[in-house]
Amino acid sequence: MSAHLPLPSTDALAHSEALARHIGDAIRASAGWLPFARYMDLALYAPGLGYYAGGAAKFGGEGDFVTAPELTPLFGQTLARVAAEVLAQTGGDVLELGAGSGRLALDVLLELERLESLPARYLILEVSPDLAARQRVLLETRASHLLPRVVWLDRLPQGFKGVVLANEVLDALPVHLLHWTAAGPLERGVVLTESGFDWADRPIESPALAAAAMNLPVEAPYLSEINLAASALVASLAAGLEQGMLLFADYGFNRGEYYHPQRHQGTLRVHYRHHSLDDPFFLPGLADITAHVDFTAVAEAGTGAGLELLGYATQGRFLLDAGLLGRMAVMTPGTPDYLRAAQAVQKLVQPHEMGELFKVMALGRGVDAPAACRRVDRL
Repeated sequence: MSAHLPLPSTDALAHSEALARHIGDAIRASAGWLPFARYMDLALYAPGLGYYAGGAAKFGGEGDFVTAPELTPLFGQTLARVAAEVLAQTGGDVLELGAGSGRLALDVLLELERLESLPARYLILEVSPDLAARQRVLLETRASHLLPRVVWLDRLPQGFKGVVLANEVLDALPVHLLHWTAAGPLERGVVLTESGFDWADRPIESPALAAAAMNLPVEAPYLSEINLAASALVASLAAGLEQGMLLFADYGFNRGEYYHPQRHQGTLRVHYRHHSLDDPFFLPGLADITAHVDFTAVAEAGTGAGLELLGYATQGRFLLDAGLLGRMAVMTPGTPDYLRAAQAVQKLVQPHEMGELFKVMALGRGVDAPAACRRVDRL
């Protein structure tokens, strides 16, 4: 472990070692080779052991990374105003996927209340029991009168009407790692050696993965990811959406930018205590593993399932179109709250911060696109 990285506690290190043994058992049970997508799934979501299933802080200053809702309530308030336009057309509920610390749910609910647009239910699909418990505590503490509207789910609802919010969800879904060679694409997996986990390539067995790999604009040698899970999630959401909108905010690119020749080492990254690393074998269970989003694939999954692409733009452009600065206008200039908000807004919208790398995509069925979602950048 590098000397400049914060040291984990003894208990945290023991937790990581237990997860490593669990993954090792899975490798041995799979004839000594595990697709990276399965390794990533276990590292993040293994019950009681994975990064999102454990009890360590993940968001904010004490965690491993900071998300937009942690920076300022203005982010959730702005999303709420967009959601209110759709709820006015559809009625129904709000469904948030992977609610993290619960800050986005809190800010959206309070703003919808202010706008007199509260849905009957605010649904949260959360795979982490620990995070669900933290979300409940936050809402009980900050908005107890709204808690009866909040329902935690363990599966996607069917026959859904309303708005689905997914902030930094797609990047946390397990990805397949592929290595394009002169002989064709291979799937990269994980093996066990005397010194720990290591890489090994094998021929692709999944027809869907092979077809996706052959259709991508890359030239060997090239290493990158394919996120079949993201496409499957979008298709599942579409199947259950009777009327409404899916709103995804995440870091990523269109396909041409994602598989650009200069991005020949892929986008896979590890986040540990606000440090960005490139080793997914680093302290499994204590570090987040992510990959950027191919938004072209997301759009194709949605339109292929009968949804309409309502909009796609950089986060900065979307937030400005959605009235982010108008929310700041009601604050008193020069106050500590105003200065903190101004600093957060700069981070959210500036191109060299989150404004350009993060994108927002809206897919819908049976609704008119909200004003902030009508911009469609190149896919």
